[in-house]
Amino acid sequence: MQEINILSIQRIAPAERARIEAVDPSIRLTDAGGWFDGEYRETWPPYTATRYLRPGSIGQGSRAERDALLAAAEIVLGGWPYPLDLRARAHRLRWFHQRPAGASNLLRGDLWGSDVIATTSRGVGSTLAMAEYAVAGVLYFAKCLNRVALDRQTKAFDHRPYRSLLLDGKTACVVGAGGIGQDVGRLCAGLGIRVVGTRRTPRPDAPLPAGFSEIGGPADLDRFLPHSDFVVICCQWTPETDRLFNTERFAVMKPGSVLVNVARGEIVDEDAMFEALQRNHLRGAVLDVYVGEFEHPPPARLWSDPRVLITPHVSGASDENRHGAIDIFCDNLRAYLEGRPLRNVIDWQRGY
Repeated sequence: MQEINILSIQRIAPAERARIEAVDPSIRLTDAGGWFDGEYRETWPPYTATRYLRPGSIGQGSRAERDALLAAAEIVLGGWPYPLDLRARAHRLRWFHQRPAGASNLLRGDLWGSDVIATTSRGVGSTLAMAEYAVAGVLYFAKCLNRVALDRQTKAFDHRPYRSLLLDGKTACVVGAGGIGQDVGRLCAGLGIRVVGTRRTPRPDAPLPAGFSEIGGPADLDRFLPHSDFVVICCQWTPETDRLFNTERFAVMKPGSVLVNVARGEIVDEDAMFEALQRNHLRGAVLDVYVGEFEHPPPARLWSDPRVLITPHVSGASDENRHGAIDIFCDNLRAYLEGRPLRNVIDWQRGY
């Protein structure tokens, strides 16, 4: 029986290792999580290393040993960050699976556009936790909780600016009605909110996901925005969605609406967003992401405006690990061994 060499360049738990190895006796899994940390510190921005690597970690093994691990791998299970020259060093590599859901995470390295099959965990990540975060952001501004910090600074209540919204009967537009977006829609509908959404490729003949009254394509976004009190961005960052929310799109949005972004910062033109905030066209913006978040801290204006709630890409965090990365990896591993198509294969041209 021919061995299938799988290299994990992200730390895996013993239970995860056991599940992968149980797929087939031919599997030989090597856990090299942490081995490449020193390389990451040299090749990735310092902010990325501080945010995503263990404090003081400098890697393991020699460069030659790490090269040998990559050269022997037929399949690589990765995360963030990863070796930017992965394809050049992994000569036998046929399939790369990354545990995160966003394909744009791979834009930096030489894997993008290569002949290697790359898959993501799109649709099986911490979708419910992210949806709960989005609803919390909606409530934060709908109930004027951003005013609390201002009152605390002055140590005096000013009740006049507290102009709360009743959620029942309002409308939310979910941009990207995939795994995360569908959970957002279901939770919003449970609060009495009418939910519409967009997908890159809508399915008119398919049943609507729970909570949605309509799902359209990208061309329908400008039709939905003038009537949407809350807009939640859940889509992938691709050439089509880069700066999707620009000056023209903010002008189309309903006055007094709330923007929530749990996708990628680059989907929003931050200059246009601030212009909309300054003229009070937006009630508030909830950002779990920002432009260049893997390279530098947020700009000062994101910290200073009380109508902006910004967090450090933590919307998927919770006290329960419901991330399905290993589930989809094992399912795809069975398909790979049987010669069947894999799920969530990145289309390099489409961008996800």
